[in-house]
Amino acid sequence: MVIILRPDVTPDQRHAVEARLRDCGFQVVFSPNGTQVTMAAVGEGTMPGMEDMLRMPGVADVRRIPAPFKLASRIFREDSSVIRIGDVEIGGKSIVLMAGPCTIESEEQLVRTGAAVYAAGARIMRGGAFKPRTSPYSFQGLGEEGLKLMRRVADAQGLLVISEVMDKSQIALMDRYVDIFQVGARNMQNYPLLRELGSVERPVLVKRGLAATVDEWLMSAEYVMSGGNDRVMVCERGIRAYETYTRNTLDLNAVAVAKSLSHLPVIVDPSHAAGIRDKVPPLARAAIAAGADGLLVEVHYDPERAICDGPQSLFPEQFQELTGQIRMIAEAVGRTL
Repeated sequence: MVIILRPDVTPDQRHAVEARLRDCGFQVVFSPNGTQVTMAAVGEGTMPGMEDMLRMPGVADVRRIPAPFKLASRIFREDSSVIRIGDVEIGGKSIVLMAGPCTIESEEQLVRTGAAVYAAGARIMRGGAFKPRTSPYSFQGLGEEGLKLMRRVADAQGLLVISEVMDKSQIALMDRYVDIFQVGARNMQNYPLLRELGSVERPVLVKRGLAATVDEWLMSAEYVMSGGNDRVMVCERGIRAYETYTRNTLDLNAVAVAKSLSHLPVIVDPSHAAGIRDKVPPLARAAIAAGADGLLVEVHYDPERAICDGPQSLFPEQFQELTGQIRMIAEAVGRTL
């Protein structure tokens, strides 16, 4: 249930509405909607009558939230959320580019790739220090040493850092180095991890699982938000389908649907969707046209020698060309890069 308070609501009236909802067993969460204040009652409480709530002083309107995701719903928050980190805004008018290697390999790799993506217009550097690999014998990442390298290189370039967290035991360590926690597709339904990320102050990007519905994807974001962290964005990275030519199938329907159902920023990862280098740019262009708020792209200064995901990583010059194309598409749909 969403309760919209009147602009002239008094503190006593507001507290009375809160008390009524808490007495019914609900958690109360606030979200500003323009000149009004929106209050959501979430949890397993006993729903009070809508007419009874409407009669309470200071209440302007009462609405049900039919979707299972309450805090991520546009009924709770009509305006699109904008996540601000320093001078970077995610979810606003400007498209945000996150780019870098799949996995952190060396200082030279990060320096050369970081300089290239920054020059092309990226604001956030991506790179994996902990890698969830299908095979237990594959390279698993450099761990904390990789995080230190990426933080140092990103700071030198004026870039933010996003990296994947695989387990709740890694949160405290990674919190010292990253600006955004990334939850990978394989961990989209790792509920203990999602709950723990609800208590951090940093933004969280939740990737869609390999076979997850949009509702399941947004419910994973809801897990984080229900813990108190409303700085959440979701990422479409392709789903598993019967087609095997590409690594996954990019679901552009999900971008449009998520933007209509939820106020959260929507990011697209065309690299994992395609798995093939020359298919990444057209998917990236289509994602921006479909309404994505940003891209998460794999770029490597020498992808032919990359330890992980070289075949889907762009060369720096390809990324530079892509950003020029994205800029034109962004302008065509009323946005900027």
